[in-house]
Amino acid sequence: MTPSDTNNVLVTGGSGYLGTRVLTDLLNTGVHVRTTVRSLDGEPALREAVRRGGADDTDLELVVASLTDDAGWDAATDGVDGVYHLATPMTHATEPRELVVTPAHDGTVRVLRAAARAGVRRVVLTSSFAAVGYSPKPVNADGAREYDESDWTDPETPDLPAYPLSKAVAERAAWDFIAEHGDGMELVALNPTWIAGPTLTNDARSSLQAFAAILGGQMPLAPRQRFGIADVRDVSAAHLAAMSTPDAAGKRYLLLADGPTISWLGVATLLRDHFGDLAAKAPTEEVPGEELPGLVIHNERAKRELGFAPRSAEATIVETVEGMIARGMLG
Repeated sequence: MTPSDTNNVLVTGGSGYLGTRVLTDLLNTGVHVRTTVRSLDGEPALREAVRRGGADDTDLELVVASLTDDAGWDAATDGVDGVYHLATPMTHATEPRELVVTPAHDGTVRVLRAAARAGVRRVVLTSSFAAVGYSPKPVNADGAREYDESDWTDPETPDLPAYPLSKAVAERAAWDFIAEHGDGMELVALNPTWIAGPTLTNDARSSLQAFAAILGGQMPLAPRQRFGIADVRDVSAAHLAAMSTPDAAGKRYLLLADGPTISWLGVATLLRDHFGDLAAKAPTEEVPGEELPGLVIHNERAKRELGFAPRSAEATIVETVEGMIARGMLG
């Protein structure tokens, strides 16, 4: 597919942290964008966020549809050429397994089924590294666990938290649907790591909550965890590239910054070094425990095939907090 093939697109979950970026970038290309929301109550704030990103919201249309209900999806997909499926059910770590698996699976299939009925040519699915690398692997010769797009999180992994479970189940459901019922419709899955970067909204959601906790002293000890960082601006650009790159069909793409992955203590140290007194409450020690294996996540496929050009993790971390300061989100 080329950009000229997608004059009308649907974005599910457009009011979120990533969603507002994707809406903004799409509108700036001149296409008509329809987005699903659970309620129209937030329409003024959504339009304000898009305008804050520099886009004209004239060609933005909002429709109500829920991942847990069939109502509204045929209208949402009617007349669109491509679908960006960002929406995901809200999950909590304490919820029973079936309350996580069912909406994650059924919501994805519900969107794909409506897209297939509407004759949509390609769906870009926002999956996650959580669907790739949350099942332990043997360490390599350098003492690290190494992941690429061939890896999958096994839903049967013991003690698997709700979020990676839901993402693994949802992405599997998408590929199964395409194989069995796609009827020529194409699928591309994007698997970003932890997303950070400047927000267009006024809500401290997603990763912004973690930054607020670090700076506010709610994280006295840093959890022992390594992860990749993906800038929300780069992830949004990858969505547009995934829709317009012909050879992307049928593939997964890991998205994250170049270089080594980072730890929570590494994030806290960077914030202390850059922001001084503002980060005085950031943790200086990790939770006691054994040293974790290294973590290597490959982004070469996205760079080679989608033109993915990620910002550095350091720049993303700093610019996230600078954006929060500018928006008055840090008290």
